[in-house]
Amino acid sequence: MLILFSKKIEGIMSTNNPLLQDFKFAPFSKIETEHFKPAITEAIQLAKSEIENIASAETEPSFENTIEELEFSGEKLDRVTSIFFNLNSAETNAEIQKIAQEVSPLLSEFRNDIILNEALFKRVKAVYDQKDQLELTTEQKTLLDKKYKAFSRNGANLPKEKQEELREIDKQLSALSLNFGENVLAETNKFELQITNEEDLDGLPESFKEEAKAVAESRDKEGWIFTLDYPSYIPFMKYAKNRELRKKMAIAFGAKGFHGDELDNQENVLKIAKLRFQRAQLLGFETHAHFVLQERMAETPEKVDSFLNELLEKAKPAAEKEFAALEEFAKELDNIDRLEKWDSAYYSEKLKQKLFNLDDEKLKPYFKLENVIDGVFTVASKLYGLQFNETEEIEKYHPDVKTYNVTDENGYDVALFYADFHPRPGKRGGAWMTEYKSQYVKNKKEERPHVSIVCNFTKPTKSEPSLLTFNEVTTLFHEFGHALHGILANTVYPSLSGPNVYWDFVELPSQVLENWCYEKEALQLFAKHYKTDEAIPMELVEKIKESSNFQEGMQTLRQLSFGMLDLSWHAINPSDIDDVKMHENKAFEATKLYPDVPENCMSTAFSHIFQGGYSAGYYSYKWAEVLDADAFEYFKEQGIFSKEVADKFKNNILSMGGTEHPMTLYKRFRGKEPQPDALLKRAGLIEK
Repeated sequence: MLILFSKKIEGIMSTNNPLLQDFKFAPFSKIETEHFKPAITEAIQLAKSEIENIASAETEPSFENTIEELEFSGEKLDRVTSIFFNLNSAETNAEIQKIAQEVSPLLSEFRNDIILNEALFKRVKAVYDQKDQLELTTEQKTLLDKKYKAFSRNGANLPKEKQEELREIDKQLSALSLNFGENVLAETNKFELQITNEEDLDGLPESFKEEAKAVAESRDKEGWIFTLDYPSYIPFMKYAKNRELRKKMAIAFGAKGFHGDELDNQENVLKIAKLRFQRAQLLGFETHAHFVLQERMAETPEKVDSFLNELLEKAKPAAEKEFAALEEFAKELDNIDRLEKWDSAYYSEKLKQKLFNLDDEKLKPYFKLENVIDGVFTVASKLYGLQFNETEEIEKYHPDVKTYNVTDENGYDVALFYADFHPRPGKRGGAWMTEYKSQYVKNKKEERPHVSIVCNFTKPTKSEPSLLTFNEVTTLFHEFGHALHGILANTVYPSLSGPNVYWDFVELPSQVLENWCYEKEALQLFAKHYKTDEAIPMELVEKIKESSNFQEGMQTLRQLSFGMLDLSWHAINPSDIDDVKMHENKAFEATKLYPDVPENCMSTAFSHIFQGGYSAGYYSYKWAEVLDADAFEYFKEQGIFSKEVADKFKNNILSMGGTEHPMTLYKRFRGKEPQPDALLKRAGLIEK
């Protein structure tokens, strides 16, 4: 049952608005779309009142009456907006998107009202200036530093006219980012490939054809329908023998936001990049990347550029060798003269099958979704003593959502966990972790987190349950790693809790957990045939291990290209850029393997950097890989389920959130700084 109704309700009073009443869990069954805007508007007013009380206090500024009060202000607004924006990502509709466009400028204005509140900043600065005389805990020192920088880095020291300019830029950026994301979602939903000739399905697995048939039936259409949702698009590109249809799908996927119509994102991209640059300049930074990276482990664009180019130097020879081998293989197999982007997944899969006698269709029967969920829960139990018990007592925003009570080894409540696994029209693509409520301690009472992961995995069919590809298995472990960061949080302040860490550190918990997917000890816990319950044969486990470095050079080059494209927009002055595609082609020159596709443009659907929080931060995935490879090497030395190493990881990384500098936390866990060689060895780019 869908819980977001569309009937019109005029003048909903706050007393009848479930979002403005006290609630422990998100009250999805009571929420109607019309509740959101009045709830957000009223919550903003409440938060403004709280801020004004802090700013106008006649008492001497102290850590408690200024910094702590500021930290815990706006609780109601945080809860309401977390519900709203999470639904806008996972269960949206036209009305919700319209409300998002209306409330985003209000929220942007409110954030600026805080940052640019002169009296408030004066009190914050007074506390900051006496920090060396205060007896503060390490976490309190971090919070004080973070609060002061939130003001000083975002315009508090600017003259009034410049502050007004900043407000206008932030308002525009908020609206542009939302519009960018709405266009990408609309483009994804708009396209379908309808096939009525069964011969065109040659190569596709039976279960995949069955799912496509079900999609067609659900739309009252003949034949089979394939979409740009990942569980439909990726298998089609991997298995469809018809090269022309692969081309059609690939061009559609790569042309999102690049059609020159009402859903075109080129203007959004140019405006966002230029406004971010103007904002950075206004605040005294050379570029947007300089602004962002000041609060990252990498510190400067120059360091990021050096890091990416160092990896490029190691990966490019391997990538070119792999590409040549793939091209030769395609020529031998099908007399393909020139490998195109729509050939990549298809021939890579064929080559992988030839080299390792391994393909996803052999593996999928061992990765029933429910078994993989049990598996990741078991891994969490063995490492951290957590138990996950499914409950029907917590309200959901969609019937697909599963909810779990999380307890520790002593039976104490640790968290509430939501999981949402399958694609649908109101849900954006990809996979992510989010929170409906952070962990924190207030008035000596601890509040435990409400954590959610959202994915887009293969749906069950009439004849088969949801069987995951191995890539989907690693995605589930990845997002669950993020979830553990939230679940095991143990801090005082919400803004330092769980995944509220430096952006180039946030991927460590997620990426490190992926490693368990490749280990026999872990796979034996959950990889069981969905029909026979037979454990995955060891020969398949060995093949998974053997193939883990397959085309690692090409994969690394692909990730580096994304990081370099990100920097190309954000580490320069973009004012003179007027052609998105031409700019993108220049950025891709150093990493290019395949011929360019004129109809395609990545930037216009690069949601990570133009809608999500990864602007000037996409390098974080490779940066965190260095950390995760080094960290997992420690686990392997002691045993992948070593309680000693797991406790160190929990106590120094997962539970600590952003309370200290990431490198301090990492060295406390590992005993030393991470070694890049661990990643290069694991990737097979240097000798072990």
